[in-house]
Amino acid sequence: MYQLYDYPTSGNGYKVALLLHQLDLSFRYLETDILAGEAQSPAFLARNPNGKIPVLITPEERVLSESNAILLYLAEGTPFLPTSREARFEVNQWLFWEQYSHEPYIATSRFWLHHPQSGSFQDKIAERRPGGLKALAMMENHLAKNDFMVGDGYSVADIALYAYTHKADEGGFALADYPAVSAWVARVAAQPRHITIEEKTNFTGT
Repeated sequence: MYQLYDYPTSGNGYKVALLLHQLDLSFRYLETDILAGEAQSPAFLARNPNGKIPVLITPEERVLSESNAILLYLAEGTPFLPTSREARFEVNQWLFWEQYSHEPYIATSRFWLHHPQSGSFQDKIAERRPGGLKALAMMENHLAKNDFMVGDGYSVADIALYAYTHKADEGGFALADYPAVSAWVARVAAQPRHITIEEKTNFTGT
């Protein structure tokens, strides 16, 4: 069984849990309290020296980190990853873009607003806002002409971008201002074996 070390509100961990469930792969969810410093404990650092969640342990005891790299690993040979060179390039392009041009603005703003005990970051939230608006505008333009992020079908590119986009309101970004993005969010949520970010913590069986 897979073991997923994660924090409950993390969109990066949600990506992994969502794909595991949609692939019908059993996993055990192991909460890691990053606010309490558990990701910096010697036991955790022995598995992921970077000290970040999520971490996925495979049934073969392989340790995987970096959410989008984990998505690619799990999706290999499945319908969630296109086979053509051009389409795979587009998937990778969106995955890199999500981590560099999307997540640092939308996800970080959400974290700061969602966890006020982590400190006061109003100035930083204001600084990140233009980047988040730019990212959502880029997605709106793309999704006004496409049902999914790559080609005609649902892929790990959609999973990666859905994780924090569908919670953009919690970061101070109004999704109602982006009708094409909102329609895409609904399409992703309608995919078979979809689970919500709140439901990912339910998988605690042994």
